[in-house]
Amino acid sequence: MAIAPGDTLPEVTLTRMGAEGPEPVELKSLTAGRKVVIFAVPGAYTPTCSMAHVPSFIRTKDQFDAKGVDEIICISVNDPFVMGAWGEATGATEAGITMLGDAESKFTTAIGMNFDAPPAGLIARSKRYAMMAEDGVVKVLQQEDSPGTCEVSGGEAMLDAI
Repeated sequence: MAIAPGDTLPEVTLTRMGAEGPEPVELKSLTAGRKVVIFAVPGAYTPTCSMAHVPSFIRTKDQFDAKGVDEIICISVNDPFVMGAWGEATGATEAGITMLGDAESKFTTAIGMNFDAPPAGLIARSKRYAMMAEDGVVKVLQQEDSPGTCEVSGGEAMLDAI
């Protein structure tokens, strides 16, 4: 069953690229006592993710800051090396967006957002969505009907929803 507003985020460890290489990140520590926006993409470097989803949050980063959002986090079922390189390539890292890998799809599967699309080479990937959580509790969730669409989960749509 997919996560819904009112649910608590699962306690999982994701990874990011740090100064010394991959480092674990406890999702609970990122969300405790904070207001965060989490958006997920089916895959780094994929067309809709690179040309629409990530840019929408780069464009709107200052507006989220103005609404009291402490951090914007992008999650993908990719390793931290790919997420680090993709964050640099898109400008997301420079814009202040946290790029986290869910390499084993533990978070994605725990919240019921996993899917497979073998013809596109996507196995155990994340559906496209965005959510806002306060102190680890989901307050807003916007999920796309199709992984190739970025309408309700983009930065501007999330700003309107919160």
